[in-house]
Amino acid sequence: MRRSEQTRERLQATAIRLFAEEGYDAVTIDRIVAAAGVSHMTFFRNFPSKDAVLLDDPYDPLIAEAVAAQPADRSPLERACNGILAAWTRIPEEHLGDVRLRLQIAVSHPALRARMWENTLETQEAIAHALRSRGARALEADVAAGACVGALMAALTDWARHGEEPLGNRIAQAMQLLLPQVGS
Repeated sequence: MRRSEQTRERLQATAIRLFAEEGYDAVTIDRIVAAAGVSHMTFFRNFPSKDAVLLDDPYDPLIAEAVAAQPADRSPLERACNGILAAWTRIPEEHLGDVRLRLQIAVSHPALRARMWENTLETQEAIAHALRSRGARALEADVAAGACVGALMAALTDWARHGEEPLGNRIAQAMQLLLPQVGS
C-alpha cells in the first residue's frame, strides 16, 4: 500500500474513532488532524469535508459496472438487482472494515442522513446510466435504479442498526423482496 493510501486510512480511522467516542458534532477537523498527526492540507487532500470521512462511497463504479454486465435481455429491474448483488459478492465481508460503524454514526445524525441520501442519488444515477447504456428506456432505468437503491439503503441502514448476519445476506434479502427470483 502506498504511503498516501496509508495516510488516508489513518485519517479515516482516527476520525471515525473520534466520532464514535465523542460524537460527530463534537469532533472538529483540527481535532482529527492533531490526533492523526497530519496537517490540514493533508486532510483536505484526502477528504473535501468532515462528512466525507464517513460518507465517502467507493462502491458506485463497481455497482455500475456489475449492472452494465447483466444480460440486456432481462428487465431493467432484474439487471439492477442482480448487478447490485454481483457487486456486493465481489467485496469480501472482511474488506468492509468500519462500514457498519460509519453507517451507525451517519444514520444517527440528521444532517449526515441527508448527505447519505445525496450520495444515494449519485449511486442511483450511476445504475440508471448503466441501464440506459445497455438499451433501457430512461423512465424504466430510473424506476429500476430508484427501487433497487431504496432497497439497498434500507438493507444498509437496517444492517447498521440491527444486523448480526453478513451485509451481503441483508442486501440479497432486500433485492429478493423487490424481485423474488433475483440471484437465480
